Amino acid sequence: MGIRSFAAELLPIALQGRPRVSTPVSPPSAEVNTFAGLTDKLSHLGKADLKSIRDAYKFADEAHLGQFRASGLPYITHPIAVAGLVADWKLDAQAIMAALMHDAMEDCGITKTELIERFGAQTAELVDGLTKLDKLNFSTREEGQAESFRKMLLAMSRDVRVILIKLADRLHNMRTMSAMKADKRQRIARETLDIYAPIAHRLGLNQVYRELQELSFSYLYPWRHGALEKAVQRSRGYRRDIVSRVQKDVTQAFSEARAKAEVAGREKTVYSIYRKMREKHAGFASVNDIFGFRIVVPTLPDCYLALGVLHQLYKPVPGRFKDYIAIPKANGYQSLHTTLVSPLGTAVEFQIRTEAMHAVAETGIAAHWLYKVGTKGGSPSDVAQRLGALWLKSLIDIQDETRDAGEFLEHVKIDLVPDAVYVFTPMSKILALPRGATPVDFAYAIHSDVGDHCVAVKVNGEPATLRTELRSGDVVEVITAPGARPNPAWLNFVRTGRARSKIRHYLKNLEQEESQSLGEKMLAQALRLEGLALPPLEPAGPDSIWPPVLRWSGNRNPGELLTDIGLGKKIATIVAKRIAQGLREQGHKPDAVTLTLGRYASTDGDAGQGLVVIDGAEGASVGMAPCCRPIPGDAIVGYLGRGEGLVVHTADCQVGQRLYERDRERWMQVEWAEEPTRAFETQLQVLLHNGKGALAQVAQAVSRAEADITHIDMGDERPGETAEMKLLVSVRDRLHLAEVLRTLKRTPAVLRVQRVRP
Repeated sequence: MGIRSFAAELLPIALQGRPRVSTPVSPPSAEVNTFAGLTDKLSHLGKADLKSIRDAYKFADEAHLGQFRASGLPYITHPIAVAGLVADWKLDAQAIMAALMHDAMEDCGITKTELIERFGAQTAELVDGLTKLDKLNFSTREEGQAESFRKMLLAMSRDVRVILIKLADRLHNMRTMSAMKADKRQRIARETLDIYAPIAHRLGLNQVYRELQELSFSYLYPWRHGALEKAVQRSRGYRRDIVSRVQKDVTQAFSEARAKAEVAGREKTVYSIYRKMREKHAGFASVNDIFGFRIVVPTLPDCYLALGVLHQLYKPVPGRFKDYIAIPKANGYQSLHTTLVSPLGTAVEFQIRTEAMHAVAETGIAAHWLYKVGTKGGSPSDVAQRLGALWLKSLIDIQDETRDAGEFLEHVKIDLVPDAVYVFTPMSKILALPRGATPVDFAYAIHSDVGDHCVAVKVNGEPATLRTELRSGDVVEVITAPGARPNPAWLNFVRTGRARSKIRHYLKNLEQEESQSLGEKMLAQALRLEGLALPPLEPAGPDSIWPPVLRWSGNRNPGELLTDIGLGKKIATIVAKRIAQGLREQGHKPDAVTLTLGRYASTDGDAGQGLVVIDGAEGASVGMAPCCRPIPGDAIVGYLGRGEGLVVHTADCQVGQRLYERDRERWMQVEWAEEPTRAFETQLQVLLHNGKGALAQVAQAVSRAEADITHIDMGDERPGETAEMKLLVSVRDRLHLAEVLRTLKRTPAVLRVQRVRP
């Protein structure tokens, strides 16, 4: 493919008189496409495991018999190559067996039961987690793709080997994609760049991450990739003198300090150079850190000794030192990063780490199998496992609140942001959050109860707003209150998928409760018009009316049916007539008193849904129409929108009248409560002299009338001698609005003021 892997760019240099430290992660070996080649990679397994793998190979070979890849090779070469990549990570026999059979269920009609009987439940679960959902019918391709990702990620959260095999599968597909059609290559490359490469990075598989990015870039933008690759090749000649001079100086410095180390040069990938050029809006010539160096030392204290040696050799660039050993990255990565000024004046980055840290840096979570060390404090691979497990656990938390596959994928994408900030709790515990995270994200990262009851925050001991963007090193203290609840406005600024899913889950539950209450009220009133009372909601006994009604409506329980009525998905009068029919069949007769109450509460108009009283405490199930913005004292009507609950319009609203003509059965009678529980917004149009302090005069006038301004719109027109603005003001009722209008009219700066009507 013309793409050189990161590991292949290493230039190891043996130090004078010093034993070399062996590199813990070797470059990926040559790709295998025969079973004999695969067995050469299985030296870490026993005889029984090898026999099981051979059986799995024979099973997969028979299943794929007669199938060929787009390149013309037998299809079985693909599972063998995937198993070879998995074997490079030294995964166990079950994972290698699953890699060999990962397409058997999807492409060959093999059932999960058959796999359980032949290879055991764990291997079958791995294969099932890798199987796409192509056999299900989805309304769109995107929906099917989102559902497939959700299944894969949830299987991954139960067993991380699923995603390791999936990444190996995607890596081999990307390496061999040249035989596909151009549009398919582009689609798969975009999907890889957006989803699979970030997952590899999130789990610390940096070697896979870089290669997936590089291959995706070459397919998405072949011309840009080719031009940059040629530029990098030319620059190697220009920079060879710099690299050799720095290597010689560093080697000599460590030799004189009698420090054991291995020095390796490295070269950035073409995609990382391209991304840096885009971020800095710069040309290739201005990207001066294409080359860097890695120092691998035996122990953790040696890392800091090596840092001292380098800082004595060259001057460090201020502000360019990062200690990822003390504070590891979210994916478990640990190293010291420092940027030094070489003798020729160029900036050169050095990474200093131990052998174990290098294993985690290259293979992340896979290092749990590849590189095991038994120190009391736990190895860096344990760090990767722990940090990876935290993210995988968060997938389960998000799934608990999110049943929609597209929404789940949206949350996961948010959490795949590679950049992170590291903040502290007051007890000095470190939390890693995505760049741009806020105190609300921090609160939900601690515990969902802390997030749900968050009311204020202190950052570094000073009060701050909940939308403050956190920075690395901030100490964050969350202040909670028992009666506090999540605010829908938080969705506009939270960054983590966990926080977003928790807030949405709470709001959905709240909306469901309110809609159910409204639906119960509406159905009870509609049944009164039939002279009947609402039956008990708990279906009990053979004579209960609810089982046949629920079969007719398609709902699972009465609560769900009432919620649908409250949201406008079902009409209360139609449901009431169906219930009344069932009750009459059971021998129930209309009650005269109930019938009188129902007719008394209704009117002679077309609306047959019954009367609903509006007091402002209904919540999300009842909304004020933004076209007319009714307030107490206005004559009002209610429109039961499909899926949006009850929307209240003024009786003279032209928008409402058009809806009435189109869909009369969805209209119902509503009226204001005698004492509403809150203020309501309405819109005013104000024409004023464009003088100094005019806006302040308007604000003071509204304040004197004991009202609140919730929004100001000055429009796009450039003001001249006069200016026009629209105000959203919060008032108690029409009398209060009249007082606000009188106060504004007496203000010297105001020429004209009126309420906005649709």
